[in-house]
Amino acid sequence: MQMVHSRFNALLSACVLSLIATASWSQPLTWLGTLGGGESRAYGVSDNGVVVGMARNAAGQWRAFRWTAAGGMQDLGTLGGSESAAYGVSADGAVVVGWAVNAAGQWRAFRWTASDGMRDLGAGGAYGVSADGSVVVGTSYRRAFRWQNGVMQYLLDFDLGSEAWGVSADGSVVVGVVVYYDYAGYHYRACRWTAAGWIQNLGTLPGYHASWAYGVSADSAVVVGAALNSTSLHRRAFRRTASGGMQDLGTLGGNRSEAWGVSADGAVVVGWAYNAAGQSRAFRWTASGGMEDLNTTYASLLTNGSELREARAISPNGRYIVGAGYNAATNRNEAFLLGFPRRGDVDRNGCVDDADLLAVLFAFGERGYRNEDLNWDGIIDDADLLIVLFNFGSGC
Repeated sequence: MQMVHSRFNALLSACVLSLIATASWSQPLTWLGTLGGGESRAYGVSDNGVVVGMARNAAGQWRAFRWTAAGGMQDLGTLGGSESAAYGVSADGAVVVGWAVNAAGQWRAFRWTASDGMRDLGAGGAYGVSADGSVVVGTSYRRAFRWQNGVMQYLLDFDLGSEAWGVSADGSVVVGVVVYYDYAGYHYRACRWTAAGWIQNLGTLPGYHASWAYGVSADSAVVVGAALNSTSLHRRAFRRTASGGMQDLGTLGGNRSEAWGVSADGAVVVGWAYNAAGQSRAFRWTASGGMEDLNTTYASLLTNGSELREARAISPNGRYIVGAGYNAATNRNEAFLLGFPRRGDVDRNGCVDDADLLAVLFAFGERGYRNEDLNWDGIIDDADLLIVLFNFGSGC
């Protein structure tokens, strides 16, 4: 305990002198605008609030974008063609992946960094990226792939069709969908691949005929996606764990829902669902609160008839949600960034206090992408303690 007090006092002194402090995100809801056109959509968000997606430019073309609070929306360009889209971003916001059209009119997966620009990874599209940006997953020629160190690896030697949508923090586990055929016909099933080449059929919900996996927690223990009843065409968002199986997350009163993103610890799921009027609404799900309509929860932030229609991703630390909605102020469909938990709030109770400090101290030195790893660099260390100390007392 004396060692803990000594470390606390040393870090408290360092806080006073350190220049690494950054301001907490102050805008609860931000409409991200466009690239000069009439529409934008957000598909990914980093741990520090960097958003990626696609937006129309003045010529009406879709372009991949990367948005930051300091720099706004940046057009990432193409591979020589006219259009592109960004779907995934690394935990620190430095690596962006997606698809772009080349000069020959072909769709190509890309990986973008500020130093190298947009790099062509091969045919297809990239939809997910590991926390450090080194592993990229997606689909090429209707087959799921995993890319690392310049090599694109198909996840099955042969299949009737597959897609990869999400990847664990360390890049070792990939989730998506595989098409297979048996005596009963063609089947779509959510699947989980490992780096060792093992594939797991995740099944589907009772009474449903197909499933797709779109997101996975940092340690790959939680998978989220959607199941389809091919007779009624009803869709249901699901959250799956090894111990609990596939859980139906319900809807907001309508007959359709899909889960697209999950926080690093697997506790928070986001997506879209129909309400009783058949309108698409962004949702957030937790075990304690169930499925909540973000339009209801954050009604005070929505003015002039604006709507949050779909949530497509949540940052690893659960601090940010992004997606698309209707911005009545500009009269267009637009990407949004919703930021709610306080920086340094490890237990997410709205108050940065002793409990958060102790959580980091007791996990000090451990590795892994988890709530205590506040700067999302894979290790719980002095930098994480400093984040708590800089924000100590906020919200309390």
